[in-house]
Parts: sequence; structure tokens; C-alpha cells
Amino acid sequence: MDYQQKLAEKLTILNDRGNGVLIRMNYIKKICADPKMRPSILTEKALEPAIKYINKKFPNIDFRGNIQNLTSIQRQKAEVLAAATSYYDSFLDVIEFRVMISPLTTQFVILFQAINFDFTKNYLDLITTYTSVIITLSRIDDKKALVGNMKLDPSYPRLGQMFVEYEHPWKKLTEEFGPHTRSVTAALLSLTMVYPRRNLPAEQWRSAQLLSLLSAPAAMLDPACCDTMACEYLSIEVMERWIIMGFLLCHSSLNTNQASQELWKMALRSGLYLVLIRDEVLNIHKVSEDLFDSIKGYNKRVADIKECREHVLLNSGAMHRERRQFLRGAMMELFKVLEDEPGLLGPKALFVFMALSFSRDEVLWLVRHSENMPKIKTSEDYIDNQMAELLFHMEKLRGLMTKYNHVVQRYHVQYLAQFDALVLNDTIQNMYVCPEEESVLMTSLVSTLSALSVKQEEFDFRALRLDWLRLQAYTSVNKAPLPIKEYPDLAKVMNLIQFHTRMVDSVEELLQDTSEVFYPRVFERMFCQSSEEMTMKRYLMAFPLVCSHFSQCGHPLCPEEVKTMEKRSLRLCVTFLEQIAKQTSSVVLDICAEQCNLNDQLQPKHCAEAISAARHRKQKKSVPKKGEVQKEKPGAESLRKDRAVVTNMDKMHLMLTELCSSYSVCSDFVVFNHIVVPTEFLLSHLETRLSEIIVRMANYNQTTEEIARPSDLLAGLRAYTASLYTLSSYINMDITRLVKNVLLQQTQPLDSRGGQTITTIYTNWFLESLLRQASNSFIVHCPTMNCFVNHATDNEPSFRAEEFSDISELRALAALIGPYGLKFLSENLMWHITSQVSELKVQYEIPLICFICTSLGGENVLKRMTIIGVILSFRLMAQECLKDVMSNHCPNLIGPIDCLIDFLSPETDIKVTLSVFEVASAAGFKCDIDPALVAAIDNMSVDEEYKLSCLLLVYVGVSLPTLALDPNSLYSRERGGHNNNIHCLATGINQLAAAMFTVQNKNIEQHLKEFLLLVSSTLLQLGQNVEKMETKNRESIYLLLHMIVQESPFLSQDMLERCFPYVLLRNAYREVYRSFIVTLG
Repeated sequence: MDYQQKLAEKLTILNDRGNGVLIRMNYIKKICADPKMRPSILTEKALEPAIKYINKKFPNIDFRGNIQNLTSIQRQKAEVLAAATSYYDSFLDVIEFRVMISPLTTQFVILFQAINFDFTKNYLDLITTYTSVIITLSRIDDKKALVGNMKLDPSYPRLGQMFVEYEHPWKKLTEEFGPHTRSVTAALLSLTMVYPRRNLPAEQWRSAQLLSLLSAPAAMLDPACCDTMACEYLSIEVMERWIIMGFLLCHSSLNTNQASQELWKMALRSGLYLVLIRDEVLNIHKVSEDLFDSIKGYNKRVADIKECREHVLLNSGAMHRERRQFLRGAMMELFKVLEDEPGLLGPKALFVFMALSFSRDEVLWLVRHSENMPKIKTSEDYIDNQMAELLFHMEKLRGLMTKYNHVVQRYHVQYLAQFDALVLNDTIQNMYVCPEEESVLMTSLVSTLSALSVKQEEFDFRALRLDWLRLQAYTSVNKAPLPIKEYPDLAKVMNLIQFHTRMVDSVEELLQDTSEVFYPRVFERMFCQSSEEMTMKRYLMAFPLVCSHFSQCGHPLCPEEVKTMEKRSLRLCVTFLEQIAKQTSSVVLDICAEQCNLNDQLQPKHCAEAISAARHRKQKKSVPKKGEVQKEKPGAESLRKDRAVVTNMDKMHLMLTELCSSYSVCSDFVVFNHIVVPTEFLLSHLETRLSEIIVRMANYNQTTEEIARPSDLLAGLRAYTASLYTLSSYINMDITRLVKNVLLQQTQPLDSRGGQTITTIYTNWFLESLLRQASNSFIVHCPTMNCFVNHATDNEPSFRAEEFSDISELRALAALIGPYGLKFLSENLMWHITSQVSELKVQYEIPLICFICTSLGGENVLKRMTIIGVILSFRLMAQECLKDVMSNHCPNLIGPIDCLIDFLSPETDIKVTLSVFEVASAAGFKCDIDPALVAAIDNMSVDEEYKLSCLLLVYVGVSLPTLALDPNSLYSRERGGHNNNIHCLATGINQLAAAMFTVQNKNIEQHLKEFLLLVSSTLLQLGQNVEKMETKNRESIYLLLHMIVQESPFLSQDMLERCFPYVLLRNAYREVYRSFIVTLG
């Protein structure tokens, strides 16, 4: 008859079912309490009167009557029923679970320690799970509203009755379990040999050298085994839950049995709260006191409860703090030994699971008590700034077991086949009574173990463990033909075998059982506390790693929870990694900033004082003024008189070392099927911060026109980059990719976040500050020095143009923003040029003869053409510097482009020519035809474009003599140009004419020859003028004609001499150079 009851199977199935129902009840409670997730029927305002009515009248609700409060539900009946059905079915699961467990709690004579561990554990788990389900159900405030609409369902009366009965759950539960007091008490009292041994203070753990493999070196290779294998890593939290809930349900034994009372008091002294499910806790002293206050004859027990609570408040926090301190050291030692000798994981696997279980208990105790912290003076006992270290060692041990799982498996397969099978067979042979059913089971166990071989690829011992649970069930009931209590040796051998089989096929499951921690809400606070400690920073990665285990905390009975858990776990994991990355990037960039400052001290611009001091070294040393601080030389920060002196840089490097150590735990991990790579978060933070720093280093102020010199920014950037590369010696990460990504973004107008880049900043500055002033002749283009210089004026200039536009600065600019950035700069320059050309075309609408007669119109045209020339001259300077930079960086690319240009000829198709010129221009080559200018002119083409282009050249040609009237048109030998930038007309006329006639597909050379004839004619007429005012700067204007020919790839000196006497040019050069004073020696 006992065999047919299938008690083992029922216990196994019901425990799993009970866990699912409990998780389901907890999920319903959470979503009903969350305003964002509450069911729609509880949030609609139209249904509020109906919900209030249902809660008031439950369970006797009359939907058939004409009740006004229920009309809103009647109108939306289908929608309401659809929304409430899943919750109603979940509550029905509670009834079914309650019905199924009732027959299983009355049939056992249970002996726990070293006898029928699995059977007893399942039995007590079933009781506590059922109790937790009922308590959690009673805490769902909206349960009546959720099921009140299902009045017509046949199961509604039973469900309504259950809700009413469990309004005060403990009173009803004690009535239910009163008849089971004997079996429950027997099961609980079997813990008297296990629980007190586990619930010891840290001093006794330390004196016993708990978890130490080095305490007995001679026995290091001996397999760790004992009579109570599974009890050694059984959670103390689970045992306390059994004891507290068991004696609350079967409290009569507390007044009759001294052993029960002592065990109960010991559990009450361990803490203030017990876990029902996850973060749902039970205030054990309050619940116990409220229950016993309502029962006569329990005044002494109420006094005991108060005494235990006072003991907890005085001693429990400090005791658990000392335990955590001990476990941190013990787990570090255990991990170091096993990491060095992973072969010890075979015989000493039990130590790993004991360490994980002990640590998990302490973590969860602190978590639930810190979240519900009592009001006491010693609150620091409930705050642990070193929690990260304990979690870290748990993760490392867990990872070690996973990594060397094959070592553990191979060891225990051999142990099972070559030792356990033989011992079990001998034990069975010595049994004097063995019924048929038990004999079949035990023979099957021996044959299964004897047939094991390390050559097998897969192992599955679930059937063997279930057979052992069946055997415990057959031998634990009253009047069993084979009482297991008479064969303790058999129980000890089988408990050992059961542990060994789990080491072969379910290490992951056992790791989850002994190290699962699911408290996302509290972990955020603990992370912040740990991150404040310098010594804890290396362990911070434990927090995001914990999130990778949350996926195993769900249950198939509550699939809706998976998505919520996934979002919450990922959010928490990302939050932790973002915080770690933020701290690390801040330290890294602070070090980079310090190195940049040190590097800046070595820049040539800071050596003026040292040079001045060297020149006057022979002079008598002046006495320093009182209070004057002597300036330290670069490198003085490296001189130390005492090694104990810690500088700010030392502190930052120490912090960086600590933070980077956390990244060495693992390269990646999985959270709900998402692969998480911690270093990518650091790279992302560094990329964002570095982009902001580069822009900030540019120091651009649009109001004051201040900006950092490109060479200074480049030097600072190189210092930052050199410091960043030292990070790769701490962490295995691709710094080159980081630098490339950041610098490539800086070559674009906007970075990946939509922020300004140095390309935009320098483009705006050169256009709005330098070129705008050059357009007004406050800044002059100086061909001799190949830069722009400030024109001498009464006002102090806001910046020195040569400091931003010489070759070194423009090369630095090209190195910073690259070809992409210079292309963006060119596009903006072209926009300004096209706007000037557009203004010129507006003027052409006036009849030409009228326009020529107005000197004002001539000045305006030449002014705009000069502006165009200045812009193009600046662009040519930038292009030349880009070519220099590209030649140094990628000479193998520049060579082929140069060859392509050489292959071009006047007969080449213009489209092919422009394509080659576009490539060449992007690399910094000067092209006969500017492709960017061609594209810009092409986009603004209008009717009669060719006519307007010709008129422009004619008008420029006939207007050139008027420049002689401007006193600023004087040619300056030292600058190699004119003081009003009219020498830039040469570049502007050549480039603009080439672009315009290319767009119109006309012969550029022919039109420029005609232009040369026209200009020569007008300038020769200027020579015939005898008025001194009109011929004052005539020679300077003659030189302008020579510059036009020199700048043009389409005109030659021969062409010039045919239409303009060379003697005039020679005399002009002699005249302008005559006034220049030459100093020798």
C-alpha cells in the first residue's frame, strides 16, 4: 500500500508547484502595488464605485439585482472578465495546492540527521512553502476586487470562503496544522544536531579554522565527507524558516517540550526578519507575539519573544558583522588555494558549497535587515561598506567551479564507480531484512553505479536520486517493513552517494541553490556604499555579475514575470557598469589632464624666463622679494625626499589600479541572453568624456574671439593619447579604436551625440574672426611668411593672426581635423565665395556702361573679388599643409595621387579631370581647377551665365587702375604683397575664372588671354596719366598684373610680354624695392 501512494513523487511535484504558486502570488502583489503595472480594472475611474462595492460586500455580491454601483461593470462585462481571468485562475491554483498537500502531512515518522535528509527536507519545505503562499495571499489588498467579478463561476464560493477564512492567516493555519504537531515537531527536533552547530559566532569558526584547506596539509588530498553531507551546505536561513514557521503552526509543543523551546528561542535570537519570497519578509517577533497574545497560557512564551528580540537588537548585528569579516578572509584563502591547485576541487568540492552557502546566508541576512533597519544606536552593524568583497569571492568561487566542472565530474565518476558502489553493495549484503520492492531499488542503485565510466559523455542521475527518495518514503512511514532508523549506515552511504551524483550532473543547479541572491533594490544602495571605499573598488564588478544569475530565479508558472525581471536585471546591471565606468574614466582622464599639464610645462613658449635668466647669469643674483614664491622647473614634482609622501598622482594611480582590477574578473557575461562586455561601457564613457575634453581644450569664446592655437591643442591631445595608452597595461581593451573613434568624430561637423566638434569650432573661428578681419584689411595675407599678419592700427588686436595661420599652426589644424574636417571648412569657404559672387551678379543687372561710369561700383566689385581672393588664398594655405601632413602619415597614398595628376592633359575629358582633381584636392594637392569651387558655382548657375562671367572679367579688368588711388595699395616687400590684400586678386581671378568657364564648358586659357590683353591695355593707359595722385601706386598695380600671370596655370610670361612691356615690370620692382631699407650685420 505504501508503494502505491507515491509519496516521493508527490512531494517532489508539490514542492515545485508550490514554489511556482508562491512566485505567482508575489508577482500579483507586486503589480497591484505598482501604479504603472496595476491591472486596468483597478485603475479606471469609471469602475471605482463598483470596486469599492465589491470590497465591501465580498463574497456576497448580487450582480443580478439592479444595483447602481455595479452598472459600470455590467457595461464592460466582457473586458472586465478578460482582465480578471488570469488572476482568478492563479487564486484557484492556491486552492488546488492546499487540497493536494493535506493528505501528505500525517503519515511520517521523521528522523532527520544522517537518516532521511531529502525526505524530511521536502516535507518541511512543503509546509513552509504552503504557509508562505497563504501569508503572501493575505497581503494582496486587491484580491477581492480581482475575483469579485467571477461570481457566476462554480469555484467562486470555495475561493470566496478561502479569502474570508484567511483574513487572519496565522489563526487559521494553526488550526489546520494542530493535528500534525507530532510529525512536524519530530522533524524540527531533528535539527538540534545541525542548527546549533551552524549557528555559531565567528570566534568559534576562526578557532576551528572553518573552510581552511591549509589547517591540515597532510589531509589536503583526502575527500571531504561526513555523515551529514547535505546538511553541511544547507542554508541556515532555510532552517530558521522551518523552525520559526513550524513552531508557529504547531505551537503546543513549546509548552510541553523543553528541547522544542530551546530550539525555537535560538532561532528567534538570530534576527528580526524571515524571508517569505525574495524581498517579502516576515517580522518574526511581532507575528509570534501577536499570535501568542491571542492564545491563553502563552504569557511565558510572549515574555520569551520579547527577551529574544532584545537579544537580537543588542547582539545580532555585531555577530553577523564578525561572521562576514571572517568569511571574507576564509573565502579569499580558499579561492587562492583552489585557483592554484584546481585538482583539489574534486576532493574538496564540499568546502566550496559550504563557503557559498555560509556567505549567501550572511548576505541575505544583511540585505533584509538593512532594508528594514531597526531603530537602534548601533546602526553601523547593519551597514557593510565591504559587501562587494564578499560577493566578489562568491562569484570567483562560482566561476572556478564552472570552469573546472570537468575536473570535479571526472573525480566523482571514479569515486562513485570504484568506492561508493562497493561500499553500498557491502552495506546491502549486511542487511538482515530486505523486502522485495526495497531490494529491487537497492540492486538497481548498485548496478547503475558499478557501470559508470569516465568515457561516458553524458550523465543523468536524477532517476537514481528519485529512487533514493522513494526508498526513504517506503522506510519512513509508520510500521514500515524496513525501518530506515535501524540501518543508519545505509542512510549515510546513500546521502554521500547522492552528493557525489550531484557533483557529476547538477553542479550548476547546486551552485544556484547555495549562492542565489535576488535583492535588486537593496544592491543599489550597497553598491554605492562599497564604491566609497578605496579598497573595495577592485571588487565592484561583483554587483553586475550577480545580475547574471537573476534569470534562474523565475518559474514556468509565472511567465509574465520574465520580461519584468529581464528589464529590471538589465537596468540594474547597466547602472552598475555605468557607475564603474564613470569612476574609472574620471580617474583615467584626471591622470591624463595632469600629464597634459606637465607636458605643457615643457612647451617652447614657457622657456622665455629660463632663457632670460641664462643671459643674466653672470650678473649678481637679485634677492627675492619677501613672500615671493620661486617658480619650480618642470620635473620638480618627481623629486621626493621621503617615499612615504603620497602625491595626488600616486593616489589617482592607486585608484585606477583598484578600479581596473575589477575588469579582470571576466571579459563578458550573459544577462537574460544579452552578452554584456564591461570594457565597452568604459570605452563608451571615455569616448564621450574625451570628446567633451577636446572641445573644452579648444577654449573657444565667440564673444571675445578667443581660441586655443591648433598646435597647443594638438600637443595637449597627444599628451592625452599617450596617457590613455597606458590604460591598456591595466585592462585588455582597444585604446587605438577609442582614439580613432573620438578623433574621427572630431573631423565631422557634429559628434555622435550631436555636440559641436573642433572642426565646427575652428571653421567658425577662421571664418568669423580671422577671414572677416582680413576682408576689412585689418589682417593682411603675407605671402613671404605664408601666413596672415595683423595690420598696424591704433586699436589693440584681439589676437595675433600669425600665431594662428602660419605653416606650423595650419599643419596642426590639418592633423587635428584631417581631410574630412578641411572638406567641411572648404564647403563653408565656398558658401562665402558664392554669396559674394551672387552679390556681384546682382550688380550686372545695371547696364554695364552706367556701372563703369561709377567709381563706387568699381570699388565694390574689386572689394568683393579681393574677399574671394583672400578666402581662396587661405584655402590654398590649408591645402598645402594638409598635403604635408598626409605625406608624413600615408606617403603610399600620396604617391599614386601625384601620378594620376601627371597623367592629365588638356585633352582629357573634363569629367575625368574633375574626378581626379577632387581626389587630389581631398589629399591637399593644389589643382589647376578647384573642384569644390566648380561644384559651388555649378549649384548657383543662372540664365546667361556665360555672358555674366565674361562681363565680370571685363569689369574687373577695367577697374584695376582705380586701385592706384588707394594709399593702401602700396606693395610691401617684407610681406610680399599689398597692404589691402589686393595681391589676393591674382588667386581669386584665376580660380574663379577657371571654375566659371569649366562649368560653362568654355576654353579657360582663351578667356584668360583676352582678360590679360584687357588688363594690359588699361594699365598702359594708367602709365600715360600724368596726374600724381592717380599714379601714386602705379608700380604696385603693375606688380599685381605680374602676380596674376604667375598664379595662373593657363597664362605664361611669354603671353604677358606680348601685351605688356617687361621693362615696365622691371622698373616697377626697382621702384617698390627702392624705399625698403636693408640692414646688414
